[in-house]
Amino acid sequence: MPTKFDFADTATAFEGLSDAELQKAYWLFGMMNKPWLVNIGTTWLSRMLNWGLPLDWTVKATIFAQFCGGEDINECEKVVQKLGQYHIGSILDYSVEGEDTEEAFDACLAELKRVVLKAAGNKDIPFAVFKVTGLVDSSLLTKAQAGQPLTVSEQTLLERGLGRTNELCKLAHDNKVRIFIDAEESWIQDQIDSWALQMMQLYNQDFAIVYNTYQMYRHASILNLKQHISQAKQQGYYFGAKIVRGAYMETERRKASEGGYPDPIQPNKEATDRDYDKALMLCLDNIHLVSFCAGTHNEASTKLLALELDNRGLNYSDGRVWFSQLLGMSDNISHSLAKAGYNVVKYVPYGPVRSVVPYLSRRAKENTAIAGQTSREFGLIVTELRRRRQAKH
Repeated sequence: MPTKFDFADTATAFEGLSDAELQKAYWLFGMMNKPWLVNIGTTWLSRMLNWGLPLDWTVKATIFAQFCGGEDINECEKVVQKLGQYHIGSILDYSVEGEDTEEAFDACLAELKRVVLKAAGNKDIPFAVFKVTGLVDSSLLTKAQAGQPLTVSEQTLLERGLGRTNELCKLAHDNKVRIFIDAEESWIQDQIDSWALQMMQLYNQDFAIVYNTYQMYRHASILNLKQHISQAKQQGYYFGAKIVRGAYMETERRKASEGGYPDPIQPNKEATDRDYDKALMLCLDNIHLVSFCAGTHNEASTKLLALELDNRGLNYSDGRVWFSQLLGMSDNISHSLAKAGYNVVKYVPYGPVRSVVPYLSRRAKENTAIAGQTSREFGLIVTELRRRRQAKH
């Protein structure tokens, strides 16, 4: 059956938005289309919230409403149901950042368990997701990866973090909920990979429950992916992968420069795109073993994978292959693919407004940093507003 979708079809892309919601998105992306304004706005937003100014409602009604599902799991229910009407799944992503006490890690684990239980048996929430740094101090991961000696206390805390990770993955396994382990910075990623592979060996015996994430803007990622798939073959477990381009480029480059070690980032966007597409094909070549999710807002890579499913005679609804985008972005991709019958999920970040501001600030900056991303979003919205006006006359 030939692939049928049109990423320029704005009527499909924004079918879930009212005129008022579309106008709000027009205003927001118009603002985000100006990098200087984003830089000033995110800086002052963080400062004013730190000063205790009552801006929560303003943030919640604007950028929070565009990119987040709510302040807690229950508030996300409306978004989950609305996406489900268009055959798009949700991944509830607890996006609180920067909390690094044992009490905070225990609280995060409790919240993530609630997400897994919410997803259990719910066709509209096909995956859960977590960051390892939500469960253990990143400084311990850094020391462990660098081979630095840990004190007895530090070793205990590191093992406690691994224990939380195992507890969450076991709960996911017991409830048949697939779970993504998000990628993070290169100086802790090897340690995260090690834990992820341990979890796969424990819980991916019947099918892929645990998925590790590979950021293809790192030149080491394609080789790591090959080696990890090979390890799964040798040790006899199913392999789960989420393939993304990545989200920490500026931090990585700055840290490499300051630390005097080789830059882990690809030399240019073309190299990232090349390795991203290679990763998709590598997963398809090993589809008997590998389940994977293509997390991308890139139309070319999306079309490549969709067409390759046709070429290989794989069913669009094959549960081993998923497409994913972020809530509030690339609706033209998500809705077009879902309408054509592909497996599609949206990341739905949530958490208290003030706690999610770091995530929102990074999302706004990333949108301006990706060449043309905000302009494309803005252009699609303008096209749909024009189409709706013409349809009314």
